[in-house]
Amino acid sequence: MKEEEKTGWDGQWIHWRKIGLRVTFLLDPNTIMDDATSAATANVLEVNDETISVASAFPGHQEAVQDRDHKFLTKAVEEAYKGVECGDGGPFGAVVVRNDEVVVSCHNMVLRNTDPTAHAEVTAIREACQKLNQIELADCEIYASCEPCPMCFGAIHLSRIKRLVYGAKAEAAIAIGFDDFIADALRGTGFYQKAQLEIKKADGSGAVIAEQVFEKTKEKFTLY
Repeated sequence: MKEEEKTGWDGQWIHWRKIGLRVTFLLDPNTIMDDATSAATANVLEVNDETISVASAFPGHQEAVQDRDHKFLTKAVEEAYKGVECGDGGPFGAVVVRNDEVVVSCHNMVLRNTDPTAHAEVTAIREACQKLNQIELADCEIYASCEPCPMCFGAIHLSRIKRLVYGAKAEAAIAIGFDDFIADALRGTGFYQKAQLEIKKADGSGAVIAEQVFEKTKEKFTLY
């Protein structure tokens, strides 16, 4: 595939434009690799209509990213359990991270706040913006115990968060009765694919512990 142009550094991300697709490698600024070798050995994380986001081709990098993601996703799952135990809302948790440090760790507050919009992700974004005193979170990532609903995804987009990692698929929440009306209406529209952020669905043990939340808490909270 012919290279069209190479952009400058954006933090540690370097972009290679390829005939209508943007391929993103996470590289060490002091390391030089030819694009053919990188493309052949890197691992694709997310693909959409315009962007392929790939992990670094360096040995051990993918494992390090997975360990890091598992750590923060586990915290989001812990928040999901905490919210149910406190009677605050449904079994959903979210964590906003900046520079490998937790900014805020939140859970669903719908029942506690008598606010149908107080989902875990929205609550986390609100609190992170207040804590950091900024309305954009472009230097932050968000970890959600479950795939965000359209409202939460919209909030993630508006906050300019650069990366989303989630545990359970939305179907896990739908299976125990949570509303799917808006998400169902948006299926097939490319709603998620058009967002300008990296989206990763957790796999392995991260996905398992996130999916278990619904089974273990379904008798402990009031469905709303």
